[in-house]
Amino acid sequence: MTISAVMPTYARTDLVFERGQGAMLYTVDGRSFLDFGAGVAVNALGHAHPHLVQALKAQAEKVWHTSNLYRVAGQEKLAGRLVANSFADSVFFCNSGAEAMECALKMARKFHQAQGNKDKFRVITVRGAFHGRTLATISAGGQAKHLDGFAPNVEGFDQVAYGNLNEARAAITPQTAAVAVELIQGEGGIMPLDPDYVRGLRAMADEFGLLLIFDEVQTGMGRTGKLFAYEWTGVTPDIMALAKGLGGGFPVGACLATERAAKYLSAGTHGSTFGGNPLAMAAANAVMDVMLDPGFLPHVQKVSAYLWPKLTAIVAKYPKVFEVVRGKGLMIGLKCRVPNGEVVTRFMNEGLLTVGAGDNVVRLVPPLIITEAEVDAAVGMIDRAAALFAA
Repeated sequence: MTISAVMPTYARTDLVFERGQGAMLYTVDGRSFLDFGAGVAVNALGHAHPHLVQALKAQAEKVWHTSNLYRVAGQEKLAGRLVANSFADSVFFCNSGAEAMECALKMARKFHQAQGNKDKFRVITVRGAFHGRTLATISAGGQAKHLDGFAPNVEGFDQVAYGNLNEARAAITPQTAAVAVELIQGEGGIMPLDPDYVRGLRAMADEFGLLLIFDEVQTGMGRTGKLFAYEWTGVTPDIMALAKGLGGGFPVGACLATERAAKYLSAGTHGSTFGGNPLAMAAANAVMDVMLDPGFLPHVQKVSAYLWPKLTAIVAKYPKVFEVVRGKGLMIGLKCRVPNGEVVTRFMNEGLLTVGAGDNVVRLVPPLIITEAEVDAAVGMIDRAAALFAA
């Protein structure tokens, strides 16, 4: 047998972690790392957060799973909190960001087709986007590296240039149902959308009767310094996908929507066996407990403001290594002039975990609970690693 027992779909780094605490991770062979990858922006409250641990342990001793054949108290609590703190009127719970986006895409089709517009199913998306790994969501993202080998593409997606409102308007046809965007492209290289462009998309959607979908799988749950990134833009979507930080490390996804957008998803039109089970809801409600504390988001903004000038100075100090720093809050990209994979490795050798992204970018997406002292430690590691390239 030549294939590994674990299917080889990942190019894994040879590290095995046995425990974590806050922003730190520790390997089975005794090494320690400052985690500025956070499980790809998932561990928003770091590792072994005491409130999350206690909530999950308490629920584990009661009931794990009952299915959605019955009411789930944790779903009702979490949905109420998400509705109270967002644009949305209703929430569907699932297990991942891709599932949340699938729900959003189905909802957009159902919205139009339930009203008799059977030909409306196409969705305008942005080149360089990443919306998940299902057949539909890789087609929505439209990136060749994700589509290769999985032809034919799922029909119904029209990619347009990033940030080009005129091209988006030109792509509208009688079959167009919605437009879907990430407010900051994550896998695409930490590319923030201009707020004016986002406002233009909202106006365009209203003008042509389209639904506006925001993919906040990575930007949501405090990552940019507000609970949701759309809050920086002054506009709201009709539908929004959440996951990653929502469960603080436990698999939880959610699709939020206005009543107008969601009202045609009646019983039997969509579902999930595991989605919103009591364990997941205990974890996500514990995350909400922490994030809704009045001091939490101000801390994210404060520590972000402390980190950004230091990274800007690093870029200026090593112009042959880095080109620019971009992003928002604690969703940060260092665009590199040397191969980003080599930069990730050099950072790791210094004790800093980061994540690669498109456009030759290294992602810095640390837990939102990091301290200024941990920022100083990370910047020191980045400086030392960059010096090795510059030598």
